[in-house]
Amino acid sequence: MSRAFLFPGQGSQAVGMGRALAEAFPAAREVFEEVDDALGQRLSTLMAEGPEGELILTENAQPALMAVSIAALRVLMKEGGFRLVDKAACVAGHSLGEYSALCAAGAFSLADTARLLKRRGQAMQRAVPVGEGAMAALLGLDLDGAEAVVATAREGGARTEVLGVANDNAPGQVVVSGHKAAVERAIAAAAEKGARRSVLLPVSAPFHCALMAPAADAMAEALANSVIQMPAVPVVANVTASGVSDVDTIRRLLVEQVTCMVRWRESVLYMKSSGVEQLVEVGAGKVLTGLVKRIDRDLAGAAAGTPEEIEALLKTL
Repeated sequence: MSRAFLFPGQGSQAVGMGRALAEAFPAAREVFEEVDDALGQRLSTLMAEGPEGELILTENAQPALMAVSIAALRVLMKEGGFRLVDKAACVAGHSLGEYSALCAAGAFSLADTARLLKRRGQAMQRAVPVGEGAMAALLGLDLDGAEAVVATAREGGARTEVLGVANDNAPGQVVVSGHKAAVERAIAAAAEKGARRSVLLPVSAPFHCALMAPAADAMAEALANSVIQMPAVPVVANVTASGVSDVDTIRRLLVEQVTCMVRWRESVLYMKSSGVEQLVEVGAGKVLTGLVKRIDRDLAGAAAGTPEEIEALLKTL
């Protein structure tokens, strides 16, 4: 069976994530220790014990989620006695998860990935003053419907106001991002255009829109000085929803990713069209597994984030 490994993005974090892996497997503990050393902070303690208010800070949540993903993957490979290329046709990650995917495929070292995500989180938080931006999930609308909502909401605001589609996650789940007033108008417009409901997301900044341009500049500088190797398997990029292996293209797309829409629905369909039959979510939570079911019920899904899930998955690989 052809499969892809998927890596979750922000929102999947929870206090206690990775703790069972660390208690059960030395390979997981080694990952957490290396990330702690790279960042010069006890991120593993924050993940295991909280407080939640500190863990959900973007600069902590991003490297923490990556650490759990890579820890789970290394346990999976060590216990199963295989390399990534033996079991995965490609990898993909949602937003910050793309960095996890690149690390998994050997494009980045673990330490560099942790440092890049720390910087990415800090840059994204600093790009927009708290309270000026917002994000909202429009439930029950497809991408075309969401883009129509954005066009309507823009008509009522200043020309300098930013509003755009941030995530095309699945049919009926599209996220918009931008200035808070524009997002609030989008919520009102969505109701008129048939959305089942729309909800403001509990995020600290408006990700994946033009307001993140200062963060994109910061990541361009950081990535220019980072070593990137050719990945062992193609990485399906958020920006293009297609596989990429060229190092210069990876570097460019990671910069564009900060301000561009995450084309997750299209990415999953691309993987299916490439022959992938099973999508394995590696790391914290099961958000992506749920999205896959909404995108295409013919695709098999599996999670690998806990010792029990890894044990069950190994019996099928």
